[in-house]
Amino acid sequence: MLTDPLFYAVAIPAVILLGLTKGGFAGIGVVAVPLMALVISPLEAAAIILPILLAQDVIGVWNFRKTWDKELVGLMLPSAAVGIFVGWLLAARVQVAAVELAIGLIAVTFSLQQLWTKRALKTAEAIEAGPGRRWFGALCGLVSGFTSQVAHAGAPPFQIYVLPRRLPRDMFIGTSAVFFAAVNWMKLPAYVALGQFTPQVLTMAAVLLPLALVSTVAGVWLVRRVPTEGFYNLIYVVLAAVGVKLAWDGANGLFG
Repeated sequence: MLTDPLFYAVAIPAVILLGLTKGGFAGIGVVAVPLMALVISPLEAAAIILPILLAQDVIGVWNFRKTWDKELVGLMLPSAAVGIFVGWLLAARVQVAAVELAIGLIAVTFSLQQLWTKRALKTAEAIEAGPGRRWFGALCGLVSGFTSQVAHAGAPPFQIYVLPRRLPRDMFIGTSAVFFAAVNWMKLPAYVALGQFTPQVLTMAAVLLPLALVSTVAGVWLVRRVPTEGFYNLIYVVLAAVGVKLAWDGANGLFG
């Protein structure tokens, strides 16, 4: 694998997409594992990617460390930890394809509805997560942790709760960065326990790491030049595209 050109042909675009995600273009990195799974096993692809994500998280969190919503992270992270634990316990019983199909359909429906009603362009209609909606935030955190553990697809459930709140652009990016940095660290023990960090996996992660860090810095630079309104519109479109991809993969796995 270390000298296989085909591996690099899919791994390099995958790592660049991960970097752009960690730089602020939330969601597009969900295609990284499926891309790499074209040439290696999905488990091996996920194991290579996790150390890269942990390194990229450092850049994302550092750049947006002053702009993140502590209340949101405090609400969603504890339930995400529960979701990660449940995903680990049920790893042998859960059909990843079914999870992908369900999350994909929900993400597509939600994002298209938001775009259709133009809520993404109306800052005056920001939804405040009052006491009556905190349960929904905790539920989305749990689902995000669960889907991140079993299918590396934690972004859509997180975004379904956070996007309608219409946080300032940098606040949204910072909150995403802190939340998923914590989620990725919480996933680490399961990978270690399952023995997925083989010498070959860690070597490949180290080879791809410089590109991963450069692409993350580039993502931070690019996202700060996108106007807030354009950014939110873009994220809804990306969420819809990610949803289509997840639904396709899930349907293909279940019925293909």
